[in-house]
Amino acid sequence: MNLEALLRNVEKPSRYIGGEINTFQKEITDSTIRFAFAFPDIYEVGMSHLGMQIIYRLLNEQDNVYCERVFAPWVDMEAQLRANNLKLVTLETKTALGDLDILGFTLQYELSYTNILNMLNLAGIELLSKNRHEKDPLIVAGGPCVYNPEPLADFIDIFFIGEAEELLLEFIEVYKLYKDKKISKHDLLIKAANIEGLYVPKFYEPEYNEDGTMSGYKVTEDVPKVIKKRIIQDFDSGFQLESMIVPFADIVHDRAMVEIFRGCTKGCRFCQAGMIYRPVREKKPETIMDNVEKIMSSTGFEEMSLASLSTMDYSQIGPLVKDLVGKYEVDNIGVSLPSLRLDSFSVDVVKDIQKIKKTGLTFAPEAGTQRLRDVINKGVSEQNIADTFNSIFSLGWHRVKLYFMIGLPTETTEDLDGISEIANLGTYTFKQLKPEGVKKSVQVTVSTSCFVPKPFTPFQWMGQDDIPTFRQKIQHLRTKLINRKVVYNYHDPETSLLEGVFARGDRKIGAALLRAFELGCKFDGWHEYFHYDVWQTAFEETHLEMSFYNTRERAYDEYLPWDILDPGIHKSYLVSEYENALNAVVTGDCRDSCTGCGVNVQIIGGDCYGNA
Repeated sequence: MNLEALLRNVEKPSRYIGGEINTFQKEITDSTIRFAFAFPDIYEVGMSHLGMQIIYRLLNEQDNVYCERVFAPWVDMEAQLRANNLKLVTLETKTALGDLDILGFTLQYELSYTNILNMLNLAGIELLSKNRHEKDPLIVAGGPCVYNPEPLADFIDIFFIGEAEELLLEFIEVYKLYKDKKISKHDLLIKAANIEGLYVPKFYEPEYNEDGTMSGYKVTEDVPKVIKKRIIQDFDSGFQLESMIVPFADIVHDRAMVEIFRGCTKGCRFCQAGMIYRPVREKKPETIMDNVEKIMSSTGFEEMSLASLSTMDYSQIGPLVKDLVGKYEVDNIGVSLPSLRLDSFSVDVVKDIQKIKKTGLTFAPEAGTQRLRDVINKGVSEQNIADTFNSIFSLGWHRVKLYFMIGLPTETTEDLDGISEIANLGTYTFKQLKPEGVKKSVQVTVSTSCFVPKPFTPFQWMGQDDIPTFRQKIQHLRTKLINRKVVYNYHDPETSLLEGVFARGDRKIGAALLRAFELGCKFDGWHEYFHYDVWQTAFEETHLEMSFYNTRERAYDEYLPWDILDPGIHKSYLVSEYENALNAVVTGDCRDSCTGCGVNVQIIGGDCYGNA
């Protein structure tokens, strides 16, 4: 490949050159297992993904493994590859993907699925796993979307269910046998399927009732009937990320990221991650400080982000932030937190953060009224919201972002009006305070997304709103959010409806996915490349109804496509939580008392709820 010639014709050449600081260049021998971490979106998005940084370093620290990276090429680079009859290659060695051993995709969001097919096609690899041969790379996938793997089951050889650090290394040991030609590909898949946490769809044939719903799976080999998720039991003593790749160009999240704990105890009923990543496991503060020091010294980033599902719930977040600020303030290195809680403790932590620099403030009330916040078990009161506005504006902030969802179960017009009332409360509070030294005007940015029910949440049985209903709600909010100090952003319902199809679809919709790709669909998560009408055509041509998967309400006793997996959460618990939601009954934080979800993994140094 004459890469230099191609790069003259694309808008951001830095996406494709590789060689960044802290990347690996390893000697390749006949015994080297060559693994490509494939992110099905552009470089700027993929390089912001903490999981990629973890897996890249974990694998490259193994003597017999070389992990390289590949991202979805933007449309200009794809055009160059196709015009010159060239294959998609890795960043590290510019090796064609078809010449590697394993191609591992991360499934972060459903609208990236056509990009997976496009990347395989650009690599000259057969899309359907049944058409691939022993000479072809093994195609594997992990990430949150594997908790319903069925829409991609015809294309992926193996799914990694749960946390991959230990699981990947166990799989590599089995793959060595195949690499050394001691076992066949079929035997490799059998051995893989018997590793806890690996799902090989080839050995599980879906069976259906006359009405199109599933009745279960026929297991065709001697493999487990249910696949249990894998977790890292001792998160503090497990693999630690101590360096990161430093990109040449700006990326979406251009900063150091340090994971401080996994799991969540809040029990928000809409949140899939809060359910599937249980139980909570924290790192010790000294481990985090050591991680931060090593990452900052090896990268030169000017900002660090403390990453988790709910960072403010880290049991020692206050002292940790104080220690970080105290250590890095002299170097003007900022500390940022993801979405903040709406309570006084969050504000106390923010006071420490602002000693270095005022990073953006983002809060997620999720719903406009107390009743609906109780339905989704959000745990945010009206007083929390009022106190937070008062505190942050008193501290000198004049901009705040608020995130809400529309289409939540039992939602009414009053709940939508509550979104406007919260935004207006923010601007009114600022006006009343007249914060000293703040010359700029207040701005409250309200963003709404269309709710997508996800597997393994209490809302997995509910019907999603249809497009006209979402449109009506968005229009209602546009008539309400007319305060000149309020900016309103909203997601298109068409993308959310398609996301809903793939979130709860079965294996049949793989045919629609393939047809949509053949019709030109890709980068569906990008507004300018999303074509809902083409997707409608793909479903029509494959004789499938989108509404069967997204807007249809499901019975508790219906067999669901993801029932083949065991995330540790009892279905009876999800049912009870759905009933609690319909009655606006709040379930407490399981750090305070056990809520009976079913996760009972023994954690070194504590129980499954993160208590010492």
